[in-house]
Amino acid sequence: MRMIAVLSILLAAPLWAADAPSPAAVVEPVPAASAFQTDEEKVLYALGVSMGGRIGMLSLTPADMKTVEIGFRDGALGKEPQVEMNLWGPKINEMARTRVEAKAAKEKEDSKASLEKAGKEKGAKVTASGLIFKDVKAGKGASPKPEDTVKVHYHGTLISGKVFDSSVLRGEPAEFPVNRVVPCWTEALQLMKVGGKAKLVCPSKIAYGDMGSPPDIPGGATLIFEVELLEILKPQQ
Repeated sequence: MRMIAVLSILLAAPLWAADAPSPAAVVEPVPAASAFQTDEEKVLYALGVSMGGRIGMLSLTPADMKTVEIGFRDGALGKEPQVEMNLWGPKINEMARTRVEAKAAKEKEDSKASLEKAGKEKGAKVTASGLIFKDVKAGKGASPKPEDTVKVHYHGTLISGKVFDSSVLRGEPAEFPVNRVVPCWTEALQLMKVGGKAKLVCPSKIAYGDMGSPPDIPGGATLIFEVELLEILKPQQ
């Protein structure tokens, strides 16, 4: 949803049209990350990475990227647009929706075999929501309720094996309310007991949906988690 929000903000800005097309801007090579020496250069580069990551879900080709770079530069420098913005600006969301839906559909299709295989693993349980839950180590403590806050260690990957988030790799457990995470987690945590470890396979419909969570989680992606429930935290007085 963040992508559509960003596009909507862009479209809320004043639209204007150039009387005549201006020559295409020359896209100069971007310096390597190692060339960024000052703090300001590094912050500006981080700004670019952050903005670029938000359109990663659009599956831009190298040719697409060159066109986007020209438009970005013209806008940033206050140049006259090279297209009629009143006509083409409103089509941004339409293009984004089409591309996002197509990419999500492919991700879901590519996930089918992994979901089927995971559901057939010994000890795996497929719930009504589509969650595939497998106890790796049974806990002996209490099970959390939706309103509880828990401390956990987790390791999250895509079906490709790519790690998108991991408290284990950070070396620091995470704490959060059970009912403030993706539906897959809310359901799975209540099936666990303190001290237990479990493997969760989460179809996109109970994870981040068709929009994903750019830039690390594509729309439609199935997510795999290894979760250890360390503690149910006591409410703060």
